[in-house]
Amino acid sequence: MNLAQGVEGGSPALNISIFGLFVVATLVVVFRASRNTKTASDYYAAGRAFSGPQNGTAIAGDYLSAASFLGIAGAIAVYGYDGFLYSIGFLVAWLVALLLVAELLRNTGKFTMGDVLAFRMRQRPVRAAAATSTLAVSFFYLLAQMAGAGGLVSLLLGIEADAGQAVVIAVVGVVMITYVLVGGMKGTTWVQIIKAALLIAGTFAMTVWVLGRYGLNLSELLGSASERAGGNDALLNPGERYGVSGTSQLDFLSLGIALVLGTAGLPHVLMRFYTVPTAKEARRSVVWAIVLIGLFYLFTLVLGYGAAAIVGSETISNAPGAENSAAPLLAEALGGPVLLGFIAAVAFATILAVVAGLTITASASFAHDVYANVIKKGKVDSKNTEVRVARITACVIGAVAIVGGILAKDQNVAFLVALAFAVAASANLPTILYSLFWKRFNTNGALWSIYGGLTVTIVLIVFSPAVSGTEKSMITGADFHWFPLQNPGLVSIPVSFFLGWLGTVLSKEHLEEKYKEMEVRSLTGAGAEKASTH
Repeated sequence: MNLAQGVEGGSPALNISIFGLFVVATLVVVFRASRNTKTASDYYAAGRAFSGPQNGTAIAGDYLSAASFLGIAGAIAVYGYDGFLYSIGFLVAWLVALLLVAELLRNTGKFTMGDVLAFRMRQRPVRAAAATSTLAVSFFYLLAQMAGAGGLVSLLLGIEADAGQAVVIAVVGVVMITYVLVGGMKGTTWVQIIKAALLIAGTFAMTVWVLGRYGLNLSELLGSASERAGGNDALLNPGERYGVSGTSQLDFLSLGIALVLGTAGLPHVLMRFYTVPTAKEARRSVVWAIVLIGLFYLFTLVLGYGAAAIVGSETISNAPGAENSAAPLLAEALGGPVLLGFIAAVAFATILAVVAGLTITASASFAHDVYANVIKKGKVDSKNTEVRVARITACVIGAVAIVGGILAKDQNVAFLVALAFAVAASANLPTILYSLFWKRFNTNGALWSIYGGLTVTIVLIVFSPAVSGTEKSMITGADFHWFPLQNPGLVSIPVSFFLGWLGTVLSKEHLEEKYKEMEVRSLTGAGAEKASTH
């Protein structure tokens, strides 16, 4: 099927113009924000100058990736009820972040997850481990976003040639590197705030438009979607995708656990808690994020069923980009080329904001944890050296992401995102929770949990149906899978918690005294500000 049939009436020139306008506007904002970026605290944590609502909006901008916007609307359009279950996992995850992590992390750390772990452990091995898992999660997530950019381009701009897609992925990478190099965390945060506002405004307008066609009656819309799907109620009932077999039900449980527990371990989400002045603001920012993300997922419910009713599930499945084309096709059906152009630009903005957030997190983790504390043992020559290393790292990560995105552009992006969540839930979350809540926990436990969780997750993914053995696998011509589930969370997360416990009890190291100090700081914030100055 060619592209003209996929998004008929779309104007690539208009799409590129609207996207160009967004890039220029955000670059102006980034340049203005960067004028005060002088110290490491400015570069990594935006000088801790953002309020809870601002940071909450930025978290929503950071979290609502292309997978959320295009993937979930498409999953609902094609699979109905089962597609919406993704959103529930993504949203419920924030309660874990709010209740267990946000406030305690803001009080304890300085810039990265490594700060929290190193507070009561042996600095160098723990920081190296934290940086390794941060870079692993960031890399898989970056790969998914960059690959998504390639797919989106072929869908919306009419660029079908591989070389053309590669050029666009490179452009996305260069713009992202510019955001990070020039604006640091402050510039990146403003890009995320603008993107969140555009995304929520755009989806809200489309939601009202869709409901308007059905007299603002949701039941009418659902009935119409069911009718368009041939009168079967599968779109409205569970089981269209995940209830087919016992394995698929287990697979969904595994995916759900990875989504719910992975969010509180995602490094680019954790780093956002350091951009606010106090723990109270960190808590407020999560509440704002929950409200905005919850609203967005309610809008995608209407958009998904709207696409099923107005465009039709079959048309979406056969379009280039398949499920990912549901939102653009719906925009085109509702408002013609102009609305399609706006939605295309919002989707691009989504990718740009997320990759910028990931890049600054990965570069900060390398510069702060590995360079400043492992290589230089905390004796960095000047305040600007660390920031310079972070900027060089951002360029390297950007280059790797561009090459990776070009190589992975035809791959299944959903599996890359799920892998990032599974790694975050397995390698990061157990160590963070043990550090904050278990006084016996020690360096050995942290290393076993991080490296063990990382290894188990990657091994299970490599030997899962996501990589080989089915028509939808990453490598279609081979079959070396022995692990039955697409997502390893159900096995890898408990194993990682167990390894953290086992590594701790097998070690004679006792750090209870340091834990008492950490507990006081994490609960009260006493001494946190002193630790925050750099």
